[in-house]
Amino acid sequence: MQSLSPSSGISLKSLIRKTTPPPGQTHRFDPVRFVIQCGHRSDSANTSASTVNTNGAPTSYNFAGHVGSSRADWQSSCAILASKVVSQQQDTEKTGDITVVNGHKTLDLVPIDNLPKPLTITDLSPAPMHGAQMRVAYQGVPGAYSEAAAGKAYPNCEAIPCDQFEVAFQAVELWIADRAVLPVENSLGGSIHRNYDLLLRHRLHIVGEVQLPVHHCLLALPGVRKEYLTRVISHPQALAQCELTLTKLGINVSREAVDDTAGAAEYIAANNLRDTAAIASARAAELYGLQILAEGIQDDSSNVTRFVMLARDPIIPRTDRPFKTSIVFAHDKGTSVLFKVLSAFAFRNISLTKIESRPHRNRPIRLVDDANVGTAKHFEYMFYVDFEASMADVRAQNALAEVQEFTSFLRVLGSYPMDMTPWCPSREE
Repeated sequence: MQSLSPSSGISLKSLIRKTTPPPGQTHRFDPVRFVIQCGHRSDSANTSASTVNTNGAPTSYNFAGHVGSSRADWQSSCAILASKVVSQQQDTEKTGDITVVNGHKTLDLVPIDNLPKPLTITDLSPAPMHGAQMRVAYQGVPGAYSEAAAGKAYPNCEAIPCDQFEVAFQAVELWIADRAVLPVENSLGGSIHRNYDLLLRHRLHIVGEVQLPVHHCLLALPGVRKEYLTRVISHPQALAQCELTLTKLGINVSREAVDDTAGAAEYIAANNLRDTAAIASARAAELYGLQILAEGIQDDSSNVTRFVMLARDPIIPRTDRPFKTSIVFAHDKGTSVLFKVLSAFAFRNISLTKIESRPHRNRPIRLVDDANVGTAKHFEYMFYVDFEASMADVRAQNALAEVQEFTSFLRVLGSYPMDMTPWCPSREE
């Protein structure tokens, strides 16, 4: 086969035209399988190029009058032909400023920056990946003790404030937050019963605990003196924890309860109340521009609040470190069964750290008929118990198996590591 000279003027379009089938025949032309077979034969007087059709049969074409005299002419002709094919492909991809996408011409009519970004799988991730920021819900506003507890439980987390305890539960259930940190008891004020009721209502699991020393401060607007005060506002627990100290300071004014301690500080700053003080943390004073009239006004320096960390899924219990397990149970035969339930732990040398009773909401009253005495009415209770053992411990498994025999309802709220971090009762962390 003779070579193609650079001046041949052969183009891809002319080759395609020559593949048109005769009238009455239909051949499909597959551009992917179109091959130009070039060979060099200096002793031949005819020039032919072969194409392979869709049936695989070669078809020869004669290019007479365009004969190269050497192998170099043939190589240069092939290079020119190849460059023309590339240039034609580029011309079909772009025409002016119009971009071709999947063979269709499109225009950039709307700037990309103004379009909302689509959600990705990371936005709906059930839990943050390694190195990602944990989203932790808490009740209150920035500056609340719950926010400090969330920071202690999950350092460098993204704290999400919630106006109610139940909103924090729902934030985790609806995947808005990864965890929730909520108080369950205080060393002075006792149990936060609302959260115990919510633990039973919602299907979250306790995955940890954190104990936070509470360092109360008396806050007011700059320039306000204690003598000008007519009321003190704060969370009911904070007011109860500082009652004796406020009396010693001579602040015998009205006490008003609000949703949370930091919210009280925010309310004073937002409304410019110069006759009102708040009981809150030193961080709340810094955030809302208040001055500290008195520090450490809690009645007991060993004032500690215990918080639990809640998640959608439980953690795998272990035995290589101290664990605590929280359960709730009820029984149909009144409190007479309570001794049998607690003995299941005592016989296995399992220490109980807390027992809390709450009225049974679904069956609050139990009637007992006696022919001689009459009808007695008793409250039905749900019992919350914390004990120092992991669910991976055989002793705990056997104890719960025995408890289940005496109870009509038993649920494990969580088996989680105990908070073993040291704390200073007289200083704020």
